[in-house]
Amino acid sequence: MTARAPDAPTAPRALSRLRAPEAARGNALHAGAWWLWALGLATAASRTTNPLLLALLVTVAGYVVAARRTDAPWAHSYVAFLKLGLLVLLIRLVFAFFLGSPIPGTHVLVTLPELPLPDWAQGVRVGGRVTAEGMLFAAYDGLKLATLLVCVGAANALASPARLLKSLPGALYEVGVAVVVAMTFAPHLVADVRRLRAARRLRGRADRGVAALLQVGLPVLEGALERSVAVAAAMDARGYGRTAHVPAPVRHATSALVLGGLLGVCVGTYALLTADGAAYGTPLLAAGLAAALAGLRLGGRRSVRSRHRPDRWGVRAWLVAGSGAAVAAATVWADGRWPEALRPATVPLAAPELPLWPAASLLLGLLPAFVAPLPPAPTGPEPERGAERDAEPERRPEPPPYRRPHRSEESP
Repeated sequence: MTARAPDAPTAPRALSRLRAPEAARGNALHAGAWWLWALGLATAASRTTNPLLLALLVTVAGYVVAARRTDAPWAHSYVAFLKLGLLVLLIRLVFAFFLGSPIPGTHVLVTLPELPLPDWAQGVRVGGRVTAEGMLFAAYDGLKLATLLVCVGAANALASPARLLKSLPGALYEVGVAVVVAMTFAPHLVADVRRLRAARRLRGRADRGVAALLQVGLPVLEGALERSVAVAAAMDARGYGRTAHVPAPVRHATSALVLGGLLGVCVGTYALLTADGAAYGTPLLAAGLAAALAGLRLGGRRSVRSRHRPDRWGVRAWLVAGSGAAVAAATVWADGRWPEALRPATVPLAAPELPLWPAASLLLGLLPAFVAPLPPAPTGPEPERGAERDAEPERRPEPPPYRRPHRSEESP
């Protein structure tokens, strides 16, 4: 008796279930998952100064943004954060060149005239010797800060600020509104600059240079002010700032829990960073988190707003957030195991090496590019006029115009 062969469409069905669906209102990824993923990458970037690992982190973040960003205004801010990171790196190198570096070195690149400073400014110098070791240390340090900005830019380009605000607890709604308005300022500013530069190109004017930048700055500022007035009017029309009546004991208990919880979190975190505070740091941190969450729960009673279609935290959100947490945990573990590989020395000068396992752990950050819902596909080209004519329904002939009958035709 022969075994029955499996059906042919079984494997394609399984693959179709694993394939990421197209993003819609019902299956959109939670905005908090993108921020947790980006914070995981930022944590990994803060634990290393290896330029090869930092470049790999930037590549991972850029690939995920290119694969999953939408056409929303905030999705185009990633390039601006890249440019900001390069600017930060350049400023760090300029400061190290003119103000010196704390890293001693023997390979002198150039000797600048040193400015004499008073005695109270000891430890600060302007000019002097510029060494290759000091410039390399400044480059590593600036690249780490630039990578942190890129990770924040990736979260800003992938997560919708409005959906993030909708997911905040009621006690943090007012603070969340201020944070979201501040976060959306940069994306809308980038969108306004791009729109004005395109308009200048269409009019045959230059869109590059200092003069063009000054002429674009005034309309951008005017648009920002108009947007602020519109946001304020919309908030006022929706009853922003209204609070429900809460008894005084509940309000006092909420304040005590939130303040005590935050104090416990700060003390517990400080104890964990010290050498001898690990015994009591973990209980304090856990108690502080529990008290803060309880205070936020009670504080949410003051909010009278309702949520329409709240975002769900599904399996794909867990995978996206878990990939960022896995990258952070693996980098922290590798920092304790191979500190010399994650923080290459600049004295003496040596080329950085790419550690295999930390680099492989950073590739876990690519998981959102395969499990997150696909952005909506762009609309196709307009159909040809012949196709539109063929698709149109057949029109009935219009009736003849009304003709008044002659007297001879009228009935007696």
